[in-house]
Amino acid sequence: MEEDVVSVVPEDEGKDKFKKSEHVAFYRRQIQGPNLQHRALLDTMVLTEKGARFELLEPDKQTRLLLSMSPSKRDTVRILIDELRPVKARYRVPDVVTEEPQCEQLRVDRRTNDSVTLTWSSGRHRVRVWHFPFRLEILCENEVLVTFNAKSKLWFETLQDPPSELQDDSLWKETFRQFVDLKANGPSSVGADLRLHGFRHVYGLPEHSDDLQLRDTRGGEPYRLYNLDVFAYDLFSRLGLYGSVPLMVAHKPDRTLGVFWLNASETFVNVQYFPTEQQDDQSPLVRRRKVEPQTDVRWLSESGVIDCTVLLGPNPQQLFGQYAQLTGFQALPPLFALGYHQSRWNYDDEADVKAVDAGFDRHDIPYDVIWLDIEHTDGKRYFTWDPVHFPQPARLQLHLEKKKRKLVVISDPHIKLDPDWSFYCEARDGGHFVKDRDGQIYKGTCWPGESSYLDFSSPATRAWYSSCFSLDKYKGSTSSLFVWNDMNEPSVFNGPEQTMPKDAVHCGGWEHRDLHNLYGFYQHMATVDGLITRSGGSERPFVLSRSFFAGSQRFGAIWTGDNVASWEYLKISVPMLLSLSLAGIAFCGADVGGFFQDPEPELLVRWYQAAALQPFFRGHSAKMMKRREPWLFGEEVTAAIRTAIQQRYCLLPYWYSLFHQAHTCGLPPLRPLWVEFPREQNTFSVDHQYMIGGALLVCPVTEPGVQEVQVLLPGSGEIWYDVDSAEATRGGRTLSLPVTLNTVPVFQRGGSVICRSVGSFSCTADLQLLPLSITVALNCEGGAAGQLYLDDFHSFRYRDTKSFCLRRFDMLSGRLLCRAAGEEGTFDCDLVVQSVTVLGIKSKPSSVTVHVSGVKDSSAVFEHIETCCMLTVSSLNLRVTTDWEMLIS
Repeated sequence: MEEDVVSVVPEDEGKDKFKKSEHVAFYRRQIQGPNLQHRALLDTMVLTEKGARFELLEPDKQTRLLLSMSPSKRDTVRILIDELRPVKARYRVPDVVTEEPQCEQLRVDRRTNDSVTLTWSSGRHRVRVWHFPFRLEILCENEVLVTFNAKSKLWFETLQDPPSELQDDSLWKETFRQFVDLKANGPSSVGADLRLHGFRHVYGLPEHSDDLQLRDTRGGEPYRLYNLDVFAYDLFSRLGLYGSVPLMVAHKPDRTLGVFWLNASETFVNVQYFPTEQQDDQSPLVRRRKVEPQTDVRWLSESGVIDCTVLLGPNPQQLFGQYAQLTGFQALPPLFALGYHQSRWNYDDEADVKAVDAGFDRHDIPYDVIWLDIEHTDGKRYFTWDPVHFPQPARLQLHLEKKKRKLVVISDPHIKLDPDWSFYCEARDGGHFVKDRDGQIYKGTCWPGESSYLDFSSPATRAWYSSCFSLDKYKGSTSSLFVWNDMNEPSVFNGPEQTMPKDAVHCGGWEHRDLHNLYGFYQHMATVDGLITRSGGSERPFVLSRSFFAGSQRFGAIWTGDNVASWEYLKISVPMLLSLSLAGIAFCGADVGGFFQDPEPELLVRWYQAAALQPFFRGHSAKMMKRREPWLFGEEVTAAIRTAIQQRYCLLPYWYSLFHQAHTCGLPPLRPLWVEFPREQNTFSVDHQYMIGGALLVCPVTEPGVQEVQVLLPGSGEIWYDVDSAEATRGGRTLSLPVTLNTVPVFQRGGSVICRSVGSFSCTADLQLLPLSITVALNCEGGAAGQLYLDDFHSFRYRDTKSFCLRRFDMLSGRLLCRAAGEEGTFDCDLVVQSVTVLGIKSKPSSVTVHVSGVKDSSAVFEHIETCCMLTVSSLNLRVTTDWEMLIS
């Protein structure tokens, strides 16, 4: 059955197909229910190697809970609450936390009738547990940072045996529109509140099409974390979208902390800010008195346990490291994945693919990957090829591979119900499909028509699915074929909220409600494992997924889904990507030009310019839209897009080094300004500009007809250099910058060193052949530093045999040094530095001398431009893997 994109949003339903919080029974129960005055039974405290345990009692219902508290050596505190004696096990999210943190030994610091105070970390950190009403305070240096259960919102519905008969108004049954949800375990929701003391800026909770800073939810909808296929999603909405990361990041000038709520069921989050000042009504002068700012956060989930980890920072870099150590570091992508990707739903046939590929060469525009959507298959059967339009797929891949380019194909989780198709039969007979509540294979509709859905929560199913990517099983595939997981929220056209019913059943008897937000995470995991196995474990995979969860960064890339070709969607893409980056999903992007509707030429240019300065860079559009290859809009547009893409390729050495940093330290390449300037409060709400690493500040143009933009340059002690003009500007001010269609405001930060490739690219494979240019931007003290990471760009040898090098560039007092950044790693290559540009040298030097160990010192050719204080040293041939120094005197 052929589906049109409009069928995803039927005219009679539209966005009303999705629930608001008022439609969700567990949310209503918790919001309208009483505050439950739990007691911490302090005499039940047990200290163990993994922390401390307490029993909690709710007197009215005599509900007994078990609280486990585990501080770690990484400055995190895990709070776990479960039933003391459940009638059956509750779902605990597996596979997301990569390893249990090494716990600190707790000791009693102080005990009273009302509380017990425990300490660790040489007494710097403390946890205080209050008897009644129960609350848990986390302190650092005697300052309370976080209070768990500050407002007595702790909620825990214990599991029950089902009643003999369900009534229409039963807690075991819920109806939305025509859909009926039968709850196998009855009401099972959990919830808790936390007070973040001293904070009034919180971020995170992707994915939502909203500002970077989370808004106060009083008087509006809460933030919803429930993965849904929302076509052309509303802007500034708190409705759940394609993925969920239940991580909130709070920041104030002297501390950054995080709250990670590990729960994969439907979750709502309410945020309430309290101001720094309030009126003292008792004063006749209505004077203002200072009060501590705070943010109250309330988490509400449909099932599972309370598993909450507080990350104590204290600075942004440490917080990112703590979260990455908990859920995994960003996968280091193969270099080609950082190039430009060209996609469309759908390229018609093999001739069309070859023509588009040739068009990039003809117009001198580099690119690395071309994509095929669902129409490339035989009747929407994944792992197959349309025999008419793609009869020789291996030859097509070989044609691209000769140019060092790749092909990506789509693989969705819905499997066409076709008893004559061996893939379907193998999945059915192997027990690899999700079941309905009656124990039969669940059936829903998606692109192929009636379909069944693979149960990726099952390790056996994941292993089987991974094996399907082997070259002998996936006929027509080659080692240069990579994969795109779409529709994996999962999307079910005839399901409630266009997804799978919550009472569907997975491996182990768990309901879909327990693990809904993990579905795409598990498909992503299985696909990555399949590509790694296909290569014998030697090659890094590339897999893009639309749905994701905490930890998805370990597998590859994600994007922001079915956006729209409008200026508003271009603008909102910036805070959306920043929010994802803060939550560990560093390899992220938005469809260039907008997936749906046709962009005007100016919008298309501005989108390319913005996306070229973001991590994942793909042009994509729906099949009913006009063709959108970069050369179809006239030479002015083609030239502007060519320039944006070429500049992306020149900057790839820097991007690749930043992804190495994300892979090893957890620092995202894309950063809000406050990450680099944590004490400057005027940066805390800025989300229209951002940092790429610590060196580049970007302010993409996201409005039509703009002739001037306002750019905030932070840091009164900083110097910023315009990348185009090399003009220096002092920080701590907002700069009015004239722009044309070809202008993208980018500034290099004083004190940084950036490496770029020089020359003409056709794809990223050329990076290994082209020389480097180094730009040294001096700070006020005349110093600068930066790093360059190199390996073979495609294999796991950097990990398995330490085949890599990390080079460091340091400049101080006119002396530039190139040295190894550490003792680990050995890697040799012929890459050379061709030129060095130093920004901020006011007077012309008398000489520039280059010293290479074991080689006679040589004088270098240089040019000084006094008007912009720029020195360029050219005609160099310095191996980047060799130690050398340059003396400017």
